[in-house]
Amino acid sequence: MSKISIEGNASGTGTLTIAAPNTNSNFTLDIPSASGTIDRLNRAGNVLQVVQTVKDDVFSQAGGIADVTGMTASITPSSASNKIMVMLTAAIGGDTSAYVYVFLFRGSTQIATSSGAIDSIAGTLIGDNQILTSNSINFLDSPNTTSSVTYKIQLGNAGSGTAYINRRGLDTVVTGNSTLTLMEIAV
Repeated sequence: MSKISIEGNASGTGTLTIAAPNTNSNFTLDIPSASGTIDRLNRAGNVLQVVQTVKDDVFSQAGGIADVTGMTASITPSSASNKIMVMLTAAIGGDTSAYVYVFLFRGSTQIATSSGAIDSIAGTLIGDNQILTSNSINFLDSPNTTSSVTYKIQLGNAGSGTAYINRRGLDTVVTGNSTLTLMEIAV
């Protein structure tokens, strides 16, 4: 039978207390069979929870700006000081005259605009109906709450054609998928 030994630190003056929860159930704490330090989950930099939404159908926008159906995700931070890492990867396409933007919102507040494949100011003119490009937004947000926070994506089209999520202009079927991932980061 293995033994448990608790050794005090010779230079410490505090008392280490191991307290049992108020419960009528039995629980087992399995200790790994390796030396090391037990990590606190809420240590700065640790990922505390992950939420992901995967969109695998097509969304189209003929003009203006609209919420992308199926591209919302909610997370409830365990501490108001924690951050939320928001990662969007969107497969976008469009007709030859579509001028496409992708926006990230926390609730009703816009917090980021796509950059890279889609210029963050002027959008991008999809000059070939065969184009399907991957566009991303990575944003470290500080919602400052312990209430549920909802993030959503909007697709904007300033052109006269049709912009798509998960589809090229000439296709009528899904040719990609898009993901919205939220990670609570301990601070």
